[in-house]
Amino acid sequence: MIRYIQHTVKYLALMLPVCLLSCNKQLDLSPTDSIIDPGRTFRNVSDLNGGLLGAYTRLTYNTIYNVSLVTDECMLPSENGTGGGVASYRWQIDPGNTTITESFNEYYITIDRANRVLAALPQVPAKGDEVAQRDQYHGELLALRAYCHFQLLQSYAQAYTPSALGVPFMDVSKISSPARNTFGEVMARIEDDLKAAKKLIPADFEDNTHITLAAVSAIQARVALYEQKWSDAVTYATEAINASPLASRNKFAAIWKDAGESEVIWKLKQMANTNNGLIGGVYFKKRVALYVPSFELVKLFDKDNDVRYPAYIQFDDTRGSGKSVYLVNKYAGSNGNPGLADLKLFRTGEMYLIRAEALAELNQVADGATDLNDLRAARISGYTAETFGGKDALITAIYTERFKELAFEGQRLFDLRRRSLPVTREPEDAVNALGAVLLKPGDRGYVFPIPDAETKANKNMVQNQPY
Repeated sequence: MIRYIQHTVKYLALMLPVCLLSCNKQLDLSPTDSIIDPGRTFRNVSDLNGGLLGAYTRLTYNTIYNVSLVTDECMLPSENGTGGGVASYRWQIDPGNTTITESFNEYYITIDRANRVLAALPQVPAKGDEVAQRDQYHGELLALRAYCHFQLLQSYAQAYTPSALGVPFMDVSKISSPARNTFGEVMARIEDDLKAAKKLIPADFEDNTHITLAAVSAIQARVALYEQKWSDAVTYATEAINASPLASRNKFAAIWKDAGESEVIWKLKQMANTNNGLIGGVYFKKRVALYVPSFELVKLFDKDNDVRYPAYIQFDDTRGSGKSVYLVNKYAGSNGNPGLADLKLFRTGEMYLIRAEALAELNQVADGATDLNDLRAARISGYTAETFGGKDALITAIYTERFKELAFEGQRLFDLRRRSLPVTREPEDAVNALGAVLLKPGDRGYVFPIPDAETKANKNMVQNQPY
């Protein structure tokens, strides 16, 4: 973890003058080692907030981009001559593929930043209203650490089973060579952090650019889904649904234009002056379509009645010969900032699908079908409720709905992995894939590799199979 410590040292070094300026008295600064002491950086509750915001801002769209590249939700159009992401799209993936492995860096840097603030937090004085504020920051930091560890498991765990190799769980900031914990061990620590966070974040805190109580429940619901703790998934998804109802059809499109907050449980606020890049820019840039919706995905939508279709996909048959008529519209941004859009990390639509799947697994097929039908009715004008003959039929329908509802949100690959299903591309989506049409469990790309730089720096880091 040496690389991530060094990155955070630079962040603290930049932040230190700002924090020091907030102090009213002259400080006696003694010489320190190359690692900046968080106790000197975080002197008051306001400084803790600065550290928390610094952790949030390290999160990006890497996982969304990676999932779009390696799954069947996107295709590579002939007009893309940039070469960006093409090796990943064609499943030419190895531990040196920095496009695929960049999320490993992103999440561990965020974790390290959170751990530094958490280490300083108990020593930071607070009085009056500051006590509750400090507790809230404490809860957000724990939940953020849990979220990042879970994101790492999704991409880099060898499998989603208790004994499978997971990732190192880091609860302190230190230079070390940690070994990989099992999937089950990391999940247990994630659960602990989330339960602790729930006791600290106030119920009246509703800023969805931060982790609120509803966001903690949403994270818990997704975690329970991967652990196959079906009753827990129902409980937590219900908490999130009760806190944030589904968007109505006439308000759904506003979510993706950053003009409405309906059903957005947690989002990352993207600003034009940050270095996080533009999420829309990974799909479309300077009049060139880089990656476009797959025909497989496009054909699943009721184009005339499903509000998701125009919100997610733009049809433009005026672009000229040889150019794609379908474009990813989900992150189009505004006219003044094309491609700049907030990242919606958790939405109520996903919670309905989590609860529906969990209910199906509990053999409560009618209740699960109700959730699926309620979601569809909120998206599709004139929808007629469907009945299902049994658990398997309902789960198949839920997976199709997840493909549509969560397209371009970084879930498709992990959904397939949860049930050991392959990635398949239809012939019309594979014209530039160089034969990359079937990605099976055990193939390169199905599980992401641990970065080559990490295994070289850390003698205890075991690489994933089959790399």
